[in-house]
Amino acid sequence: MPHVPFLGRLHIQQYVALFFSFILLFLEGIIRIITLALPSPIIRICYRLSRKAFNSLSSPQGRRSRNKNKAIVNSISRASDFVELCELFGYYAEEHVVQTKDGYLLGLHRLGWRHGEEEKRVNSGKGSIQKKVVYLHHGLLMNSEVWVCLTEQERCLPFLLVEKGYDVWLGNNRGNKYSKKSLKRGPTDTKFWDFSMDEFAFHDIPDSIAYILSTTSQQSLSYIGFSQGTAQAFAALSIHPTLNEKVDIFIALAPAMSPSGLTSGVVDSLVKASPDVLFLAFGRRALLTSATMWQAILYQPIFVRLIDWSLTFLFGWRCRNIPPHQKLAAYPHLYSFTSTKSVVHWFQIIRNGVFQMYDDEVQSPFGFTNGSQYYKVAKFPTRNIKTPIVLVYGGSDSLVDIEVMLRELPKHTVSKEIPHYEHLDFLWAGDIHEEVFPYVFDALDAAHNPNKTATAKELVSAAITRRSSSFGAKMGHMLESEEESPPGGGKLRKISENVHFGMDGTEFAEEYSQGSSKPSYIPISSPVVSGRASQSQHTEKSSSSRPEGWWSSDDVAGTEPSTPATVSEKTLHNLSPAPTQTSIQSKEPESLTPTKSASFGSKGITLGKGGAVGGISGDMARGAAVGSGSSGGEGKKKKRWKKNN
Repeated sequence: MPHVPFLGRLHIQQYVALFFSFILLFLEGIIRIITLALPSPIIRICYRLSRKAFNSLSSPQGRRSRNKNKAIVNSISRASDFVELCELFGYYAEEHVVQTKDGYLLGLHRLGWRHGEEEKRVNSGKGSIQKKVVYLHHGLLMNSEVWVCLTEQERCLPFLLVEKGYDVWLGNNRGNKYSKKSLKRGPTDTKFWDFSMDEFAFHDIPDSIAYILSTTSQQSLSYIGFSQGTAQAFAALSIHPTLNEKVDIFIALAPAMSPSGLTSGVVDSLVKASPDVLFLAFGRRALLTSATMWQAILYQPIFVRLIDWSLTFLFGWRCRNIPPHQKLAAYPHLYSFTSTKSVVHWFQIIRNGVFQMYDDEVQSPFGFTNGSQYYKVAKFPTRNIKTPIVLVYGGSDSLVDIEVMLRELPKHTVSKEIPHYEHLDFLWAGDIHEEVFPYVFDALDAAHNPNKTATAKELVSAAITRRSSSFGAKMGHMLESEEESPPGGGKLRKISENVHFGMDGTEFAEEYSQGSSKPSYIPISSPVVSGRASQSQHTEKSSSSRPEGWWSSDDVAGTEPSTPATVSEKTLHNLSPAPTQTSIQSKEPESLTPTKSASFGSKGITLGKGGAVGGISGDMARGAAVGSGSSGGEGKKKKRWKKNN
């Protein structure tokens, strides 16, 4: 009898959900066949009609947001590969191929040269420029392009690392766009796709690192992972003791280890009841292969809207921290091939709540098991990791359970929360260079500090503490002027061109009526609650809404803008009186974690500043392209603000 993974294990509503899921998959398959059979002129006509209809239904704000930085957005979205993306910003990239011990050929990319260094030798023997090596690894259903499809150079981590003097390498998992070849079998063979995170940990990561160190003649490198790229490093370092000597620091952005589940209740209960149901829906080869077809035939803003809706449905992410023009540029590079088995592996981890190896045991079709006393899936022994670990995670990321993660990691782990960040924000957020990169650079500097009398944990902890406590002092001194009285009396404290705070903490925005040169002040938030502090070890997670003008999916979809929202919990927290020391998240709160606080100076916060993108050539201006969320109207002109601290 063939294995039926869901029989006898689901509730009635899950059977209903399963039935309709298969109906949708069947219809999607029919549409795909019809689309592929249509001649190209018909497809182009349908594309133009959908574009015309979408634009006619869009609001002026939506159209303006999509047209922002249109030249660079179109160039990035249409770039064919990693090398072309780098060339848009004037960087020279190398392509390498590494053979794993089990015969897969993996693509590696290298950015080792600053502008003007292209003719020089880097890490290639005697007489060459010697540089520290940094290795970056992508997440699930991605490839190395996600690191370099940014619309501004200063928000692109690999480019900044190159300019800081690092030799930057970027890896790819087997099966994706750059690693779709094996010496033993082709991608049309089902056995080619018979891999999970076990193979990533046992082969892809250690073999890639060994190749990089051999090529550069370096003793060690620094590892920066995103999402599943962090899980692969956790797994690889835990099962390869000698690999810890080759990685001097591991920086985990949006770390993934044992997510609690999906936001969608029906989908979550379905996969927890039977992870193998994905094999029935998608087969045993590559997952979501039709994504490339939909990306090709859908008008780009519609495709972006579809991705946003899917992320909200599955994970509860709103993606409001990612600018609309960044979505238009990056989403075409978001998807890459992986095996269905690797996703089934994640659902096994979610179901059991344990960061474990793939469970090959075939369950009884009637729900009976062999009994835990006879069979136990091996866990990845993550407490064995000796490499210094720095976690930078989002407080609004549904895939991160920091308490569980810290319990399973060694005591030298240090963590830092970005309260309002979600998962993909660690790749493409509009203020990622302000919120995340300083911690990355300080951790790298601490790991390479020649002071051998301090432990790696002490150096990294000190760097993060210094960064957190000094950030407020650096920003706070920029508050300068006081403005005229707002409604209700008192003075206004000006923190940007058109955002003010009253003496009681009420936030006001300037509004100019038509024909008037004098602004009126419109309250857009309630008074700040002073003295807000928590005694918990970790910062409270928050997914509160942003003030109007913050990037939202409304801008991409072209619908009417959202109604004004109150100032977010993060802003309230930042404006509260606080000590000068920021907590360090770790496994040793008694020695490293003071009472939770945030220091933004005695005067409050300010908004950042920057310049627009200057072009698409190598000498492109390196200023930050910071868009102010502005909206126009017939009778009024309202100035809104965009947080950029």
